[in-house]
Amino acid sequence: MFCVLFPMWSYIPPLRELQFVLEDLLDAPARWASLPPYADADAATVRQVLEEAGRFAAGVLAPLNAIGDREGCTWHGGEVRTPPGFHQAYRAYVQAGWPALACSPEWGGQGLPLGLHLALNEMLHSANHAWAMYPGLAHGAYECLRSHGTPELQQRYLPRIVSGEWLATMCLTEAQAGSDLGLVRTRAEPVGVAADAIESGGEVKVSGSKIFISGGEHDLTDNIVHLVLVRLPDAPPGSRGLSLALVPKILPGGQRNAVHCDGIEHKMGIRGSATCVLRFDGATGWLVGEPHRGLAAMFVMMNAARLLVGVQGLGHLEMARQNAWRYAQQRYQSRAPGRRDGPTSAIAEHPAVQRTLWRLEALAQGQRLLALATAVWLDEAEHHVEPALRGRARRLVEFLTPVVKAFLTDTAHHAVNAALQVWGGHGYLRDHGIEQAVRDSRITMIYEGSNEIQAIDLLQRKLFEDGCHRFAEVMGVIDREIEAARAEPVRADGPELQPLAAVLQAQVDALREATARLYVGRQDDPTWAYRVADDYLQAFGWVLMGWAWLRTARCTAPRRADAGYATRFDAARYGLEWLLPEAGWRLQQVGRRQARLPVSQPG
Repeated sequence: MFCVLFPMWSYIPPLRELQFVLEDLLDAPARWASLPPYADADAATVRQVLEEAGRFAAGVLAPLNAIGDREGCTWHGGEVRTPPGFHQAYRAYVQAGWPALACSPEWGGQGLPLGLHLALNEMLHSANHAWAMYPGLAHGAYECLRSHGTPELQQRYLPRIVSGEWLATMCLTEAQAGSDLGLVRTRAEPVGVAADAIESGGEVKVSGSKIFISGGEHDLTDNIVHLVLVRLPDAPPGSRGLSLALVPKILPGGQRNAVHCDGIEHKMGIRGSATCVLRFDGATGWLVGEPHRGLAAMFVMMNAARLLVGVQGLGHLEMARQNAWRYAQQRYQSRAPGRRDGPTSAIAEHPAVQRTLWRLEALAQGQRLLALATAVWLDEAEHHVEPALRGRARRLVEFLTPVVKAFLTDTAHHAVNAALQVWGGHGYLRDHGIEQAVRDSRITMIYEGSNEIQAIDLLQRKLFEDGCHRFAEVMGVIDREIEAARAEPVRADGPELQPLAAVLQAQVDALREATARLYVGRQDDPTWAYRVADDYLQAFGWVLMGWAWLRTARCTAPRRADAGYATRFDAARYGLEWLLPEAGWRLQQVGRRQARLPVSQPG
């Protein structure tokens, strides 16, 4: 008998790729330096932060990933124990100062850009998605309280959230209220004042149940700050009647609040993350923001979470990409077409496998640029000194957020699923890690607003409601990249960019035409946009990938003598030539106005 040793599932932080995107493609350090809060975020600082983050992700979190999946969380008598090693990893995370990375120094933060925070989270979620769920919502809670909390609530909770001493949750979903938050029933009774007299910061007693609460109970921190969507007694029906309350696990006096964990879900993936059922039995809380304006306050947290979920998809994609390449280069089967030497070849040389590997490569490259570009625009939307540029950046982020969330998670999950095929039957076993990545990545298409909800939001709110002005801003970014590629001189020793620009231009023209037809035609057929919303978002996502690939090709073409730049160029060209055409059939679906959905319902 003999055994064949295959490379084990492991994580190597993509530091060179992150630096390439931030420095070469986005010029992020220079752009951050022009924003007053980030004047010190130079290239050296950025590299140091990335290196330390990569060391933590690879050295501390990655070894716990399979353990968390195998052991899961345990619930007993309302208490939750996380998998072995999770608590120690969180202590190390806090001691290194990672929770404070992108928070204001006013509250004890390090004052670094959100773009770096997103790069950190790509590495955390690549290494261990389940563990990263626990601190994942803390920054959104920080932003929510900083924007809408009273000074008293800010002083009491922000320093401890920023330091990582306490973690936070977002409590929206109820058994009858998933995507339709207007059905939320959890009640908040004002204390000491009439319902119509309560103000932000006013005390309430919260009663009701919430489900699917990530990190609703755990052993990583002593206190957990729950941000809960509630309904006051005089609230109007629907989502306009929702308020937001801060309900801590431990009250300021040290006593336990009336918040109970009634159980944890047994899930397909991210088993090391405690997904809890929470019951509030007259629990003490305080309003965050104005009464009946809870969704406005919560959306600060939800929008940050949606960008983060997009990066979760990228994290899984990156993990699958690098492990698939390693395995395919060391697994020998048959002789590859065109090869004459030896009885077998590495499967990385077989065209069918090569297409999967280069799909992973191109998608990871394009997704990383799109995610980080959106994060840098978000930094500019918050802090640029020029009001006009702040407004432009804000409009770009508003339009791109649903695309980043839905397109990145959808294409990443399906690419990870396709990557399993590289391992063949071995990939179906737990030995190699890819089957866990398939399971773990699936949730990203569902939570923080399902991808179908994101597609409707893109069309109805981001496109139609403002007369396509934000659409025009985004298309202007793409147009300028095409113009820059066309203007590049033709080099005798290098590839021409003009044909690649033409490939993208064709899809841009088709997208504009489909958008115009949909914008006008929706008035005669109100359900048309809803039938094709997912196709439209996917088509737009592919066009944005085309922008990312063309930008990468333009930057790397003159430097192809370097092997790293040559690989980046090859991946970008593969994306433009092999993957971007997928936008075409999506746009064909968008244009099929006469195609109706069946009205019968099979039994």
